[in-house]
Amino acid sequence: MRAEYDFSRGERGKHHRAMQSGYTVTIRRADGTTTIKEVKTPKGAVVLAPDVQEFFPDAEAVNTTLRSLIRLVPNKRRVNLKKQKA
Repeated sequence: MRAEYDFSRGERGKHHRAMQSGYTVTIRRADGTTTIKEVKTPKGAVVLAPDVQEFFPDAEAVNTTLRSLIRLVPNKRRVNLKKQKA
């Protein structure tokens, strides 16, 4: 970034909620054509809070941890949860 840009009053994450629900990118080319791209969060995607992201560098780390926690849940509880979803 150039030194003349002043980010001292910038707000981190200002638009993150809007970005989570999806957004549109419009590309206007010099030849007059326009391309519009819809960007949506993939189904099943989970966004981690910044303090949690520090501990989980990638999806594999998150999934490994969650699987180890799932193993701690008693089998009876797991069966009840599956019935509730059905």
